Amino acid sequence: MIEFLRVYGLEIAGTVSSLIYLYYSIREKIWCWPWGVVASGISILVFFMAHLYADMGLQFYYLVVSFYGWYFWKHGRHNDPGGAVISRTPVKQWLMLAFAGIVTYFLILALLLIVPQYLQIAQSSMPYLDAFTTAASVIATWMLARKLIEQWLIWIVVDFVSMGMYVYKGLYFYSFLFLIYTIGAVVGYFEWRKSIVAAGTVNRLRA
Repeated sequence: MIEFLRVYGLEIAGTVSSLIYLYYSIREKIWCWPWGVVASGISILVFFMAHLYADMGLQFYYLVVSFYGWYFWKHGRHNDPGGAVISRTPVKQWLMLAFAGIVTYFLILALLLIVPQYLQIAQSSMPYLDAFTTAASVIATWMLARKLIEQWLIWIVVDFVSMGMYVYKGLYFYSFLFLIYTIGAVVGYFEWRKSIVAAGTVNRLRA
């Protein structure tokens, strides 16, 4: 048991805290953000040891966005008394996010291919997929912080691809986590859509 915990302890802790984060995200509870901080801190260590540097760097981004999301969910766009509400992503914003995602992808890919040589550390195992999941996660996490429902659709793709990467790397607890994440993203989308429909019904009744 001691040897098992020594080898897999960090992965188990990261998996548990990440599942709690996912649960609160689906339920639209603000507690998802402090649990996201815990999960990111653990994941930084796990991904560094697995030479998945883009994923490791992504966790630092998660830390920052977690505090932003925590504030935004509580106060909304204009210090709304009820906090932020779920909304759909406008077409103009989609175009901006797509452009930001493409730029982020090529920037991360360049860093993955060049930086390890200068630092004299092992190259990223899967730089192209690593860069893709990282760039898409950057966009989806920002959308989550802004309570945009389509972030779940991006997460479905990202989580499924990430699951395959972690199986390949032998990170079996994390691959299981991202299987749950993939399922959770599907559930989250439909749960948030119910909230939008319910809010629309209430607004029509008030009109």
